[in-house]
Amino acid sequence: MSDIQWSDGAPIYRQLKDRVIAMMLDGILKPGDALPSVRQVAAEYQLNPITVSRAYQELADENLVEKRRGLGMFMTEEAALKLRGNERERFLNDEWPGVLERIQRLGLTMKDLLPPGTTL
Repeated sequence: MSDIQWSDGAPIYRQLKDRVIAMMLDGILKPGDALPSVRQVAAEYQLNPITVSRAYQELADENLVEKRRGLGMFMTEEAALKLRGNERERFLNDEWPGVLERIQRLGLTMKDLLPPGTTL
């Protein structure tokens, strides 16, 4: 979880939660992997352990991680699939319409959008 830049725009626990979700989507965390301990994250980023616990609890409430008594928090098997589906839906509903509008406004063709050397 290194190199986190905290912003003033959102609560720290939310930013931490979003970072863990990004790690899941990017495959840095895989199903069954343990999350760093609350104490470890709190010490590394000089955060209040309650802040870290809140981020982890929200992940647990969304069934993205599960608590294993005495062992810690672990990414659930269905987390990546659920997150990818949510991210895909958000992209298609919120971002894609604007991207498509810009493509059309600029008169871009399929050839313009494909990497050089790619054929259809």
